[in-house]
Amino acid sequence: MRLIPGSALTCTAVALIALSGRGDPSPQPRGDAPGPITAEQLRKSAKNLERIALALHYYQDARGALPTNQLSGERKPLLSWQVQILAFIERERPPFPPPVPGTPTVIEYDRLFQAFKLDEPWDSEQNQRLIDRMPEVYAPIRGKAGPGLTFYQAFGGSNGWLRPGARLVTSFPDGTSNTFLVAEAARPVVWTKPDDLAFDGKDVPALGGMFEGKFHAVMGDASVRRFRKGVAAATLRLLIDPADGLPLPDDIGLDTEERM
Repeated sequence: MRLIPGSALTCTAVALIALSGRGDPSPQPRGDAPGPITAEQLRKSAKNLERIALALHYYQDARGALPTNQLSGERKPLLSWQVQILAFIERERPPFPPPVPGTPTVIEYDRLFQAFKLDEPWDSEQNQRLIDRMPEVYAPIRGKAGPGLTFYQAFGGSNGWLRPGARLVTSFPDGTSNTFLVAEAARPVVWTKPDDLAFDGKDVPALGGMFEGKFHAVMGDASVRRFRKGVAAATLRLLIDPADGLPLPDDIGLDTEERM
């Protein structure tokens, strides 16, 4: 098992999305340029990733394996893993202090999940209507993205963990603390669509769309780390692949600046 330096656990999108037919919607990016990066934005995004990772853990506890993007019998895309974990977001919320007014509760997330038709594509008539109800945990903290789009994506393809039957920790022989679970991608996608970061072991997916190239990633152990812009592709390959069997370098590209 590889070891890396220390781990740290560490805008609700409410808008109508214009979709036509059953094709891929093309929401237009917002025209407003993002302002300076703030410490609060960094904290918020790191917390979102922690909440997402914990929901993935709770999902496995209940279902025996991690979620994956659902496909039909004809291998056509149905619904994303982000939809699958809705009922597990905030599952362990303590009773005190009370949530901030307007914050979705566990019951509300569960009701949202139940509103989806799981045997229909993400862009079916019923499921389209739910895109604009994207939970705030998936909403962009910063950067240009249309309504219903998220930067938080997992890693699929031949060398990513996102596949049917994947489990913590058996599917992560390189170590859960050494492998990306979810990261801030460079390009946002519709949160309900099975559309993640494909990794073939060679070409590294683009990351860092919210913070000008720098990005957060949550590891398999639910610890969140912040990475500087321009991390070496060879290092990212090791961090994405859960089973390459190779040691990580001493410098994995962590961003040590107090603020970006």
